[in-house]
Amino acid sequence: MPRGYTHNVRHTEFWSSLDGFFSTPLGTLVRVVVIVAVAIGVAWLLHIVIRRSVVSIVSGVKKGHGVDDTQALAVSPLAAVRVVQRTRTLGSVLSNIVNVVIVVITVLLVIHVVAPGILGSFALLSAAVGAGLGFGAQNIVKDVLNGIFMVIEDQLGVGDVVDVGFATGVVEKVGIRITQVRDVNGVLWFVRNGEVLRVGNMSQGWSRLIIDLAVPVGVDVDHVKEQLLTAARALAQEAKWRPHFLDTPEAWGIESVSDEAVVLRLVAKTRTSSKDDVGRELRSRFTDVLHELDVAPLSLETVILAGWEGAGSVGGARPPRTKPVMVNPSKLGRKKRTAKGER
Repeated sequence: MPRGYTHNVRHTEFWSSLDGFFSTPLGTLVRVVVIVAVAIGVAWLLHIVIRRSVVSIVSGVKKGHGVDDTQALAVSPLAAVRVVQRTRTLGSVLSNIVNVVIVVITVLLVIHVVAPGILGSFALLSAAVGAGLGFGAQNIVKDVLNGIFMVIEDQLGVGDVVDVGFATGVVEKVGIRITQVRDVNGVLWFVRNGEVLRVGNMSQGWSRLIIDLAVPVGVDVDHVKEQLLTAARALAQEAKWRPHFLDTPEAWGIESVSDEAVVLRLVAKTRTSSKDDVGRELRSRFTDVLHELDVAPLSLETVILAGWEGAGSVGGARPPRTKPVMVNPSKLGRKKRTAKGER
């Protein structure tokens, strides 16, 4: 008998015996263990890839701007801060998606191994159960889709200060179904993404610091305003505070007048993370200026513009630039003479 034929027979017998072993209960258990182990390994590898990608991008941004700590990016360009926040948010969402997908696939494979014909035999029952679960899981699907779109559209990110209606605070984690927000009191809010109808992000772009200062009637308002504006602009030029200002401070002038006080409004365009610090320092400087001028302030507070006033003040106090209308003096004279003749 040829040696090749004997080898082929042994090879066939080996695979037949192996297939018979996997048909036994012990073999089924081994197959289940192998599927679970492979799923855990794949999930582990994917999480390592996602984690290293996030760390690589964040480290690249830090290196590009010469900082070692993420908090130091507060004085870096706004685009760099958003890249870090968006990268970490996408990493968190991708990790959650990997977990869900691998768990679902693993469960289906295990069911197929344990009972190969169960999925086909109970197709009608599975369809009914699936329809029922689909109807009952509408909110879950809504949460997942809304969470994905919030991340893709960069509505919020890890580290952002947001107002989502139910809670206001710092975003600690963005999942595919739940967003975790930590408020100023330390309470951790779990907000369903599907219930978020609006997102007020106070960390994107810039913030406007508004200080209304009431001084007694009778003082030289123009001189007080000039001194306050000088102090604000001097602060904006200091090396320590310069990175926190995005524009030169402005004095919008007299906001309101009463029989006891004249309210002056001063504003400054700052980084979102620096608004409170700049506000405290400006109030301290304004207090010193008023003390030097021997002016007793009646109030010193921050206001929040809302409604039409808020919308109209987004662009600042500078008047819009309009093109001058050229008028021909000769035509204007003829119009006046015509009108005079008609009278």
